[in-house]
Parts: sequence; C-alpha cells; structure tokens
Amino acid sequence: MTDSNTQPLADGRQSDRALAIRRGAARFWAQAGATCLFEASLANGRRADIVALSPDGLITIIEVKSSPADLRADSKWPDYIDFCDRFTFATAPDVAVTIFPETEGLMIADGFGAHVVREPRLIKLHAARRKALTLRLARHAMGRLHKLDDPNGGAPDA
Repeated sequence: MTDSNTQPLADGRQSDRALAIRRGAARFWAQAGATCLFEASLANGRRADIVALSPDGLITIIEVKSSPADLRADSKWPDYIDFCDRFTFATAPDVAVTIFPETEGLMIADGFGAHVVREPRLIKLHAARRKALTLRLARHAMGRLHKLDDPNGGAPDA
C-alpha cells in the first residue's frame, strides 16, 4: 500500500535540476539548524516540495522552481502560505529573480548549497494549526523511516 507517508523522497516527477535545487536548499536550512521533510502533504491536499522545521519551531515551506516555465505553470503555491510561518521559493542560479513575486522569500540554490536573495515574511501560524501541522509532519517522517527500515511492514496512514 502506498500513501502520502510512504512516498519516496523523489517520486520521478522531479527533474535532476529540481532535485539539485532541493538538495541545495535543504543544505542551507540544515546549516541553519533546521530539519527538512520533502514532498510533505498538507491538510489541504497540497504537497510541499520542502518543509523546514527550525529549532525554535518555525515552519518554512520552500517551493522549488527550476525554470520560468515551472513558475508560470504553477498556480497552487499560494495554497501553501496558510500552512507555514514563512514561505520562500528556491530556484537555480540562471533563473531571473525578477520573475518571482516580491512579496515572498527567494533563495538561489544548486546541488551544493543556497543563499537568500530575499528573506521570507514571518506570519506566525495559529497555535492549533501549528500543533496539527507539526503532528502531521512527524507522522510523515516517522512513516517514511518505518518504511525504510521495514519496506513490507505496513507503516500506518497519518
């Protein structure tokens, strides 16, 4: 049985370029002390490319955009904003930063790391939503770890 908790970290939908951006962005957040979860499903049915949880409990969603066409084709990114304290895009060094909404954070990333071009806004989540989201993320991560340890063990749904 496959569910949102047991999806692979890369499910074939991501290009090598997008995976490199994701890796660099995750390395940036790890160096800042955060832990990341990839392809995390949210309560609204959307799936975030990266969710970073900082040591202070802040939740940042990072949306990977590998090209201008990738950004133009995406109308769902505003749906993530209600599920994080901060929202930011991550893109490749050769993508023009001027195509991204100025109201959102922006980082440039490659397979080795990332740097911030524009800091994301901080809009703190309501406590009840933070608790529900943190529990959901923990269950996703634990389900994936269970599946890695015992692929046929039937990790529970979240």
